[in-house]
Amino acid sequence: MKTLFLAGVLSLASLTVASAKSYEIVLSAPTKVGAVQLKPGQYTLKVQGSNAVFTSLDTNKSYTTPVKVENGDTKFDSTKVQSAKQGDTDQVNEIDLGGSKTKLGF
Repeated sequence: MKTLFLAGVLSLASLTVASAKSYEIVLSAPTKVGAVQLKPGQYTLKVQGSNAVFTSLDTNKSYTTPVKVENGDTKFDSTKVQSAKQGDTDQVNEIDLGGSKTKLGF
């Protein structure tokens, strides 16, 4: 019985990982997201547990930072990056994930 239960849990866990969605964002200026500094360019964003993983489409290098995941009441039509200018760098405060009710706080 324990083996069957364990197999079910592992199947469910792998299904969750396989369905992890990625989002594309474009940064037009040097940007700080959480604890990481990102150069201008195109990135894919994936949420893995309590971390946001940004992967550069140019270099394929990944950057990971802690994130606060929240669910809103309504779906976001598109992915939106909300930031504030701090000197020469943009500081991301929130990212709303298009097609979902999920927002990420940094």
